[in-house]
Amino acid sequence: MERTPGKKLVKFEFKGEPKQVVYVAGSFNDWNPDKSRLKEEGEGVYAASLRLAPGRHEYKFVVNGNWYIDPNRQDWVPNAHGSLNSVITVA
Repeated sequence: MERTPGKKLVKFEFKGEPKQVVYVAGSFNDWNPDKSRLKEEGEGVYAASLRLAPGRHEYKFVVNGNWYIDPNRQDWVPNAHGSLNSVITVA
């Protein structure tokens, strides 16, 4: 993974069923549901590390085409679609 000045490595994790297709989409990748895939590290445990610029980022997990908030994060905000987005702040 190439280094980008000012960006920090952030690990995203999702726990679900084995053999799923899991992505993370958010303000850091133009909400592209097919851009940042998580790899299955264990049975039903998916993870990916992304370099993010400092600041506040909203995101969701996309699991088999369905969008989910991050159940491990308690910081959520409403979105324009009537649901919630997870929020992460990078120092």
